[in-house]
Amino acid sequence: MTLRRTKIVATLGPASDSASAIEQLILAGMDVARLNFSHGDAHSHRTKARLVRELAAKHGRSVGIMGDLQGPKIRIARFKAGAVQLQTGQRFILSTSHPIDAGTADIVAVEYPPLLEACQPGDELLLDDGKIVLQVQSVAPDQVETTVVNAGELSNNKGINRRGGGISAPSLTDKDKHDILLAAELNLDYVAVSFPRYGKDMQQARALLQAAGSSAWLVAKIERAEAVADDAALEDIISASDGVMVARGDLGVEIGDARLVGIQKRIISQARTLNKLVITATQMMESMTQSPVPTRAEVSDVANAVLDYTDAVMLSGESATGRYPVEAIQAMARICLGAEAEPTSGISKHRLGEVFQRCDDTIALSAMYAANHFPGIKAIISLSESGRTPLIMSRIKSNVPIFCFTRHAATFQRSALFRGVYGVNFDASAYSPEQIAPAALQFLTKQNQLQVGDWVVLTQGTYNERSGTNTLQVLQVI
Repeated sequence: MTLRRTKIVATLGPASDSASAIEQLILAGMDVARLNFSHGDAHSHRTKARLVRELAAKHGRSVGIMGDLQGPKIRIARFKAGAVQLQTGQRFILSTSHPIDAGTADIVAVEYPPLLEACQPGDELLLDDGKIVLQVQSVAPDQVETTVVNAGELSNNKGINRRGGGISAPSLTDKDKHDILLAAELNLDYVAVSFPRYGKDMQQARALLQAAGSSAWLVAKIERAEAVADDAALEDIISASDGVMVARGDLGVEIGDARLVGIQKRIISQARTLNKLVITATQMMESMTQSPVPTRAEVSDVANAVLDYTDAVMLSGESATGRYPVEAIQAMARICLGAEAEPTSGISKHRLGEVFQRCDDTIALSAMYAANHFPGIKAIISLSESGRTPLIMSRIKSNVPIFCFTRHAATFQRSALFRGVYGVNFDASAYSPEQIAPAALQFLTKQNQLQVGDWVVLTQGTYNERSGTNTLQVLQVI
């Protein structure tokens, strides 16, 4: 059986929140379920998390769960009629004093007074992910007067960005802090933080998570121009996180679509260099909200992210509200496998010439070198407590599957997001030291992942020491 190395994150929503729908998504290839805290309530998130856990266990699958915080997205308020039609060249006012439910085609409220301080004449404000463009004409104490440059329909609660960035609220809102408590209660595997600008924003989120008793890994959503202003700014955020998401919606609006692809490649490369996870997201299969097949451009988009060695590709509305959530996952899985079949996907120069600082890094990277240079090796087995060793292994391009054998449910579920890593429930403490390797090999043989004559790299920590992974063996199935 061909194992898909690139993982799929799928957002759960009205089209995919029943037991039968979630089960179909798991069977289609969902590796991580995303709970979008911008929508739904605590009860609905509890229900979906419970169903994912139960159905993944039913099918023996390692499926992680990620909670995505709403963050401080700056939005307009609401219109009397629910939506208005803006015309090119017309005057349109954003006001901090206008009633929040009384917007018209001439004026709408904004519930974020600092917006006025961040604007000056000549600025371009982008609403609804850039569909509407307003040029600032003047700024008064309680309003910004603009001229409509790109017209169209504008509806309630749409987000506001400024071209080039620079409009930012504090990274964690009161709602986010409440949702962090919910993430801890649900024992989520990952928590994604929206709109961080600096590493200190991620450090604050981590402190709140730990205070709530959660060991979830943190994913920084890269969607502010400030976050990609230069390599140092990006490294600051990545280093403070366990992974990053290339959140191309708001990021594309702020930096402009012409720069987006280049920045995406830089984020993926820098995250992998720093040994962190990376998810590529937003509109990857957008047409499949209404169509059962993707466009050729979407196929290319997903495949290029795979060839850039992203850990995961993500579905948003396609699986949350679309008409074809299962078909979207199936199509994405096919595209990933097709891209992974290219020979270049197994060639790596990652960390060549680098001096290693840790014993477990040395073992992990030695295992990958052995696997990539000895054709007889068909699998890597990493006996792991935290999942760090298989994570480091997965930073190296390889066609050899990495099996994370662990006794910890959190590590089993978390590894679902690691590229080329597959979780296995395995309690090494139940065996004598001499029995561990034969038992692990027997398990993969029964799963038809190995056959007699295959070679395997096995890494582990010796259990009478506290140095983590410190042992590498090359074994043959007999």
